[in-house]
Amino acid sequence: MCGIVGVVSNAPVNQLLYDALLLLQHRGQDAAGIVTLLERKFFMHKAKGMVRDVFRTRNMRALPGGVGLGQVRYPTAGNAFSEEEAQPFYVNAPFGIVLVHNGNLTNAHALRAELFSTDHRHTNTESDSEVLLNVLAHELDRATRGGTLDNETLFAAVRNVHKRLRGSYAVVALIAGHGLLAFRDPYGIRPLAVGRGADGTLMVASESVALEGSGHAFERFVAPGEAIFIDLQGNLHAQQCAESPTLNPCMFEFVYLARPDSVLDGISVYQARLNLGETLAQRVISTVPPSEIDVIIPIPESSRPSATQLAHLLGIPYREGFVKNRYVGRTFIMPGQGVRKKSVRQKLNVIGSEFKGRNVLLVDDSIVRGTTSREIVQMARDAGARKVYLASAAPPVRFPNVYGIDMPTKDELVAHDRTIEQVRELIGCDALIYQDVEAMKRAVLKAAPAGGLRLDGFDASCFDGVYVTGDIDTEAITRMNGNRPRIEETEEDSSRLALPNLSET
Repeated sequence: MCGIVGVVSNAPVNQLLYDALLLLQHRGQDAAGIVTLLERKFFMHKAKGMVRDVFRTRNMRALPGGVGLGQVRYPTAGNAFSEEEAQPFYVNAPFGIVLVHNGNLTNAHALRAELFSTDHRHTNTESDSEVLLNVLAHELDRATRGGTLDNETLFAAVRNVHKRLRGSYAVVALIAGHGLLAFRDPYGIRPLAVGRGADGTLMVASESVALEGSGHAFERFVAPGEAIFIDLQGNLHAQQCAESPTLNPCMFEFVYLARPDSVLDGISVYQARLNLGETLAQRVISTVPPSEIDVIIPIPESSRPSATQLAHLLGIPYREGFVKNRYVGRTFIMPGQGVRKKSVRQKLNVIGSEFKGRNVLLVDDSIVRGTTSREIVQMARDAGARKVYLASAAPPVRFPNVYGIDMPTKDELVAHDRTIEQVRELIGCDALIYQDVEAMKRAVLKAAPAGGLRLDGFDASCFDGVYVTGDIDTEAITRMNGNRPRIEETEEDSSRLALPNLSET
């Protein structure tokens, strides 16, 4: 998962891009980058780190121009520690193109070989985003045949890109001297929205919160398979470029990834999470009598709406029992299990009075590998809780996700090949309650407005094992696992997602 943004304006866009990336910081903390375009020249600054650390005053002054794009990176392929793999990526031909990408190509390995042997193009990193950029550049070169670029040839090139790519991708690219191109995979797995400012500025971004938070009125979502092109005069052109597009947004966006104040493909993330709490209530009642629960406490941040609704429906007091240190990164996307395990108690502190002598129901948005859950359950016990129950607003994560969430091996998922009782024992809680898969889908779909976009389904592959692109099997997952982000911390901690040694005390 990454956060991407692109802007076309009559005024300088460096500050606007910076502000939008801050609003998308939750989507990636590994690296950040901005490119601006002035006349036919690109100006770029990118580095590892958070937005506030990557960009200083001197960097911002070196980013002139009224057109630009940016990205915050969370690595799901390639090298997590490589400065070279921070985005945007650049190629000088044809025209000069810079690109940012959110998603994960499932056929990047085959495409890289094609680029070298057939297209005669060179890639210098392990990033699938660089592969995507070179495929786009090659198809633009073929479409124009050395001539000028117009809207028809541009959209023809994107049609050919769709035919070659597999997986998930939301893309924003700048073409020197022409304008901004954005497109989305034919399944609509990763989100992309368009907004307009009062001065006519046009912005495309991963989430609606980046549009609204930077003063742009939401205009519409980019449809699956659709390409939009904004020329340097600010005119927007759009065309469907996929043969049989369907809308299957990523379920994990609603469960965990997106900000609650965002709307994705017409669905309010906040309302979806409220609905998940409503359906979770029935699961809790069938497992633990409400009379045995003294208080409901969310595990910050994403689970709050679900926990609020759950407490309301069960008539049980809702309390904040954990205080979050906002200056520690999200453990889900921190490289290295050693770093992740250490950070749990750094980023959460208990309010002891809410736990002491009580039967506590903790609510989390999901349980992926169980590391954080086990630590938090122990924190609740250390604070004096009599019993600690744990409810997940999402079903068990049993399958690898290959579309941009870094959990590609089954063995790293605590629920894979284990019963709920076995997972409960590993985590150490007194009862473990999971959401139901079909109930989860109904709950999120219920948040879609009447007359909105028609959803064909969801990519819920990490929950149900159904991969909407139809090209994923065990061999493909094994191959993709070979291109996971490389970690260079210690020999003992070579996997950034490894489960803890559960035999340790």
